Amino acid sequence: MPAARKITVEVPPELLKKAQRVLHAGVTQTVRAGLELVAASETYRQLRRLRGQVRFSRSADELKADR
Repeated sequence: MPAARKITVEVPPELLKKAQRVLHAGVTQTVRAGLELVAASETYRQLRRLRGQVRFSRSADELKADR
């Protein structure tokens, strides 16, 4: 992983507190998790566009039975 970049971020205190409560993490970990979600959102959007367009060789029932 490349060297981390130190930044200054101003966030509403209640938003940070709520996010930290959910993650059970400190400020750095919470901000990092939020940035990772934003970065992944484009991939999620592309996957949602494919819904119903991809054909699988196994049915959903077969996949569930394989657990």
